[in-house]
Amino acid sequence: MSLDPTLIFLSLITGGAGFVLFIYGKKQSRTPQLIAGLALMAYPYFVSTVMMTIAVAVAIVAALWIAVRQGW
Repeated sequence: MSLDPTLIFLSLITGGAGFVLFIYGKKQSRTPQLIAGLALMAYPYFVSTVMMTIAVAVAIVAALWIAVRQGW
């Protein structure tokens, strides 16, 4: 993991949003939010560029939105 300040800040934001989604999914027994929260908390450890961080976050949130719209 690099020490790029932008990457660290984005990782902190996505991890925080993932934590909120995880807690919400756990308390409400909502599987899509639980899984998306775990994914948002975990993926910054494996991504090393800012653009990839943004792209993966958008993909996870889009997948969550599609899952909720499908009735999960």
